Amino acid sequence: MGKVSIGMLGWRFDEEELLDENGEFRPLEEMPPGIRDRLIRLDVIYNAPCNACWLIHGDENIDECNRSKYVYGEPLSEIILCEEHEPDFVYWFREDGGDAYRGTDEFEESFYEWFLEGNRAPEGYEGMEYVSTDPDDLPEPPKADPDEHGDLMGDDVAERVGLSDEEIAASGVDFGAEYPGSSEE
Repeated sequence: MGKVSIGMLGWRFDEEELLDENGEFRPLEEMPPGIRDRLIRLDVIYNAPCNACWLIHGDENIDECNRSKYVYGEPLSEIILCEEHEPDFVYWFREDGGDAYRGTDEFEESFYEWFLEGNRAPEGYEGMEYVSTDPDDLPEPPKADPDEHGDLMGDDVAERVGLSDEEIAASGVDFGAEYPGSSEE
């Protein structure tokens, strides 16, 4: 078995940690904690507005945001991006110091600050290259119990951004609790 992406590109999973010998998803409690956490978060962030678009348009113009196709970082400090803004993230990570924040609590916040300062990838800069497979080949992932995994199921980006009040005010973006991100949309 190999690696597989589920729903969004970026996070890749070892098939043997997700699927049983019949090709069905293992129960969540049988998965390693990091794998389980990512799978639960994917259910929350799948099809949510791109974080970079949201930084541009805010809650007032959320309909202007593209839907996310990529996810990077760790659960609850992930960055979700559309195809248009994924090269900006890759540039920040590879070329402009973003890799120094890998695995840290500052990962998400640092990218947001960089982006809010007007930084972008140079014209024509390519994002990551992924091999596409048929997502219909995978069975439906198991659903998490909110009582057991509720901490991973919320998606209040405003609380997680960690920017100062002055930085938020200067950005012109409303970081209110209205950030949509559940798969219920």
